[in-house]
Amino acid sequence: MSFHTIIGVMSGTSMDGVDIALCTFKFTNSDKCNYAAKKCETYPYTPELLSKLKASTAMSPQELLLLDKALGSYFAACILDFIEKKDINKSLIDAIASHGHTIFHQPEKGFTYQIGCGEIIAYKTGIKVINDFRQKDIIAGGQGAPLVPIGDKLLFKDYADGFLNIGGFCNISIPRETTIAFDVCPGNLPLNLMANEVGSGYDAGGKMAAAGKINPTLLDQLNNLDFYKKKAPKSLGTEWLSSEFTPIVNQFSDLNDKMRTVVEHIAHQISKVIHEFELSSILITGGGALNTFLIEQVRLKSKAEIILPDPKTIEFKEAIIFGLLGALFLEGKPNTLSSVTGAKKDVIGGVLHLP
Repeated sequence: MSFHTIIGVMSGTSMDGVDIALCTFKFTNSDKCNYAAKKCETYPYTPELLSKLKASTAMSPQELLLLDKALGSYFAACILDFIEKKDINKSLIDAIASHGHTIFHQPEKGFTYQIGCGEIIAYKTGIKVINDFRQKDIIAGGQGAPLVPIGDKLLFKDYADGFLNIGGFCNISIPRETTIAFDVCPGNLPLNLMANEVGSGYDAGGKMAAAGKINPTLLDQLNNLDFYKKKAPKSLGTEWLSSEFTPIVNQFSDLNDKMRTVVEHIAHQISKVIHEFELSSILITGGGALNTFLIEQVRLKSKAEIILPDPKTIEFKEAIIFGLLGALFLEGKPNTLSSVTGAKKDVIGGVLHLP
């Protein structure tokens, strides 16, 4: 039996902040791992950083390198504040496991890129850092995503038949004898972008979408995108959203109708997967789990039991699981599932940075 104390750090494509979770992981000889999420907090981005992250895909190489360093410094500052505020004994922390913030994700071309410099985090915190978890899986021929399913398998398997995370994109994990997982469709990201048009960070509770009407033409075009005809393993990135999804949505003008139609599209794609894999129960986490209108639409379209866990799990599940990926790295055990990503084999993903 072995034991690790890890700080998991997650920044998602919806850009709603930096999730930090102090977790302990106890490994036994079984295929499960006991964990405890001791302390958690979300740090919002500064307006300057948020503005730069939104513009990051169009930056020059020099600007992107500078943003990588700035984000690493911000992660470090948040972690140090978290340690002080939560009265954590720094000497007990084995490592920080940081997902970073995804800028580019094109596994079909052999690359993915997450920023948030690990060397800066390690130097400024004085703690080992493990980051860049996706790269080795892509080198092994995989999608580099999704990575969360190993956590569903080791930490949450007894909670439900399937696990859906609604972040910037929706991804599902089905831990069976061979775990199945893939990106389902967009999630919060297009809804947030539309809410931004009227000065809101997001559509709280789905109220703006609920005020609109479904546009059948838009819905049909979205549901017929080529991505939905592909078999798993498959993953989505912001590049796909910009080139394939958003141009279709932007053909239409009424904001509430567009949001209502995108919610309908998301609920349709989720319910289609639930039906295809005959799931009797599904646990939903991520920021989208707080969109009551979206969850209501999923419930209406599916016979499965929809489970919303406690607020800590909803908000911090991905940070907890990236903590697990860090613990598995320290154990010298694979932290990716090739059955999910399509890689040639399970690999130990991550890069270690010493303080």
